[in-house]
Amino acid sequence: MRSSARSANRPGVWWALLFIAPATVGLVALYLWPFLSTFVKSFQDVPAFGPATYTGLDNYVELVGDGEVWKAFGNSALYTVLVLLGIPLAVVLAALIEQVSRGRSVYRVLFFLPVVTLPVAVGMVWRFIYNGDFGLLNYVLSWFGIDGQFWVADPRFTIYAFAAVGIWMGLGINLIILGAGLQAIPKAVYEASSLDGAGRVRQFVHITVPLLSPSIFFVTILTVIAALQMFDLIFIMLRSVNNTALADSKTIVYLFYEKAFVQFQQGYGAAIAIVLLIVIMIATALQFRLQRSWVFYG
Repeated sequence: MRSSARSANRPGVWWALLFIAPATVGLVALYLWPFLSTFVKSFQDVPAFGPATYTGLDNYVELVGDGEVWKAFGNSALYTVLVLLGIPLAVVLAALIEQVSRGRSVYRVLFFLPVVTLPVAVGMVWRFIYNGDFGLLNYVLSWFGIDGQFWVADPRFTIYAFAAVGIWMGLGINLIILGAGLQAIPKAVYEASSLDGAGRVRQFVHITVPLLSPSIFFVTILTVIAALQMFDLIFIMLRSVNNTALADSKTIVYLFYEKAFVQFQQGYGAAIAIVLLIVIMIATALQFRLQRSWVFYG
């Protein structure tokens, strides 16, 4: 009886394997194999030509003492902190959009457009806006008698300029997620608080934000991971014009690209990638640990 039951279930097993095969092949080919290859290369010296040689922990030891790596990690950390400031802005905008009775979808589409726009196009447009000679930002500032700056050519401003673009690009997806969270909050909670005399601001602080905290937490996770991997903006806005601020404005992903694919130090670049993966995992685990004290699952 058991053998007959197993044989009867075999077609179902094969169909299940057939359906999960495309996703499994994609995960192995595009994620698992590249990770394993990168991990192995991080312990090797991989020249542009010729066989790789095993070097043990030499790449990691060199990485720890490399000031350029620490500078790049510092830039990535600063960019991440600045981009996180866009989450409170997204919460406020999402709450305001929910109050709009007509045209709500139009606002969502307009805010979502940067998400579906190619990063190359975004970088080109913002490079024009930030241009120190004829940029739109300096032109607008001149109306108020404010002197313009070379926003992406001066290392004092580059990371902050990138962060403004990052906030703008991520605002759309944040509004969609937070908007869905707002719609899940029962209207009866607001009605009961109104009867108790709570105004809009008090409702926002004591009802909206606590009940929206799971969505805020999810958005925070996505923002931190994306910010630590920031590469395309700095590549388009700085490298394409041989900007002198590039040396002081590299993020850790850009440094990985430079070491692995420009200087052909693939082993060292792989070590940088593995360390970045560990940093992202630690940051994510820390956020999951801290969410116990501020995320409300009601």
